[in-house]
Amino acid sequence: MLAERLRASRRDLAGRWLERIADRVAIDKSEIFPTDELLDHVPLLIDGIADYLQDPVNEVSADMPVVSKAMELGELRHKQGFDAYQILKEYEILGGILFAYLAQAADQISEPCEKSELLFCGQRLFKAVTIIQQTTTMQFLRLGDAKVAEREQRLRAFNRSVSHEIKNSVGAILGASATLLEIPDADEAMTRQFLGIIARNARAMRHTIENLVALSRTEDVDARQHRNVRLPEAAREAVREIRESAEDAGVEIRFGELPDIEINAAAVELCLTNYLSNAVKYANPEQTERFAEVSASIEAGPDGAREIVVRLRDNGLGVIAESREHLFERFFRVQDAAAASAEGTGLGLSIVAETAKSLGGRAWAEFPESGSIFAFSLPFRRETTSDSMVAAVRPTEAQTTTQ
Repeated sequence: MLAERLRASRRDLAGRWLERIADRVAIDKSEIFPTDELLDHVPLLIDGIADYLQDPVNEVSADMPVVSKAMELGELRHKQGFDAYQILKEYEILGGILFAYLAQAADQISEPCEKSELLFCGQRLFKAVTIIQQTTTMQFLRLGDAKVAEREQRLRAFNRSVSHEIKNSVGAILGASATLLEIPDADEAMTRQFLGIIARNARAMRHTIENLVALSRTEDVDARQHRNVRLPEAAREAVREIRESAEDAGVEIRFGELPDIEINAAAVELCLTNYLSNAVKYANPEQTERFAEVSASIEAGPDGAREIVVRLRDNGLGVIAESREHLFERFFRVQDAAAASAEGTGLGLSIVAETAKSLGGRAWAEFPESGSIFAFSLPFRRETTSDSMVAAVRPTEAQTTTQ
């Protein structure tokens, strides 16, 4: 009789569970079980508990549908960023709701029963909830372990990559400087060539170190220095940083429309420098004219609020479809054979994403028929920028730079 009442009230009990969870977590109530199918898992879990409550022969086991539903909930909670404690608490709440309901139901049953029977029912209820809780938690922990293992592997690859880049740059600097010392009467052309090698590799090391410093600062927003400049000025400074590497790669840096507004200099220069560096690094050697164009506009964001959107469009190698969703993850590098020869640490895009996010913005990529568009946004602060300042700067005014 208790099992039958549990089944009859499963929807109401599922609703109580949802309400209690919603009071404890930071995500929207509709996202706790984001689809009807997942929401239906809860009554099915209660059905499984009722079956075991009615007959111990129906013990919750690995081959039962209720277990697969519990595993799916574990996967959902992993995606949502829950921690193990929250999952344990979630099932503690479910157990409390079911125990309270069955205690009330037992008081309403007029048929006689032994006290031991009620205790055995309570014991079976406890065991069923515990098994489902363990199943969900184990699936959650398995996925967490897999993610940690993947990050460790990528971290090792990142360490090798950074070491390789710095070692190569140091070797080139030492080689060029040794050559100049050994040839004191070198002509001006040779001297300039070797000095260029030294300067280029020193800049490459500086860029790598700046990325490492920026990465450490993304964990602490307050550590950022907030210096405000006009957007065209910040864009020109970012271009200046990669000017020589763009020349070597034969990439023309262009300016599209750039609103004359005040922005966070450090954030915009850091983001644009990383985008430009990638555009140069992954330029398409088969293109006779290679370019990367910086532009910006003021648009309505996903939430309707106005934001400054900065875009970098290029006609480079692009990104293979299977790599696109991972582009902004730390240490991720595209495994496409065409891009394999380009050196890098896999940090640049993740730094852009984390920098933009720390200031209330976002970062993303778009892929037209050829090339790529990489963009980031920052909140548009009208109080610091009057509407009269939003006149766009045309390419001629922004001094289009041909590398």
